[in-house]
Amino acid sequence: MESGGILSTDHCTIDFTLRRAGTEDGTLVTGLIEEFYQLGQHEFDPTQVEQALRPLLVSDEFGVVYLIERPTDTTSQTNQRMDNAIGYVVVTWGYSIESGGREGLIDEFYLRRRGAGLGSQVFPELLRALAFCQLKVLFLETELANGAARRFYQRQGFVEDDSIWMSKVYPPSN
Repeated sequence: MESGGILSTDHCTIDFTLRRAGTEDGTLVTGLIEEFYQLGQHEFDPTQVEQALRPLLVSDEFGVVYLIERPTDTTSQTNQRMDNAIGYVVVTWGYSIESGGREGLIDEFYLRRRGAGLGSQVFPELLRALAFCQLKVLFLETELANGAARRFYQRQGFVEDDSIWMSKVYPPSN
């Protein structure tokens, strides 16, 4: 599934496509994930990332990965494709009685250029691309200190919940 639009920035207009990533895009997506993790000062474990990413690139059983790219020849070399990559989005699935069915979680949303209005233009395309999923609700999380991200998502229609996310590494390591 592919959709597209035109991103208008303060200096230029960029055509873009939002394209479902496949197994042939594994190296490209992994490179973008590494950039995102470096930017956020998160540990990047290539083995863990590749193990978690592969099922998402093979089928939509667990979720989907979309590449945000400038239009290019799909046979381009990986380096040229990396240069044309604008970012990526990972959405994974859950299911909840409370929500009434299938839920989506925006696990990661990375744009190489921030603050130029690109996310506001990409986001409606993402929602259109996710229409096939028949989601009841779409969740996301931001880090507590990232007020800019929360303001962006609020402009996209997201609201803060009263729920507090808690986590536990499983299986326990004792």
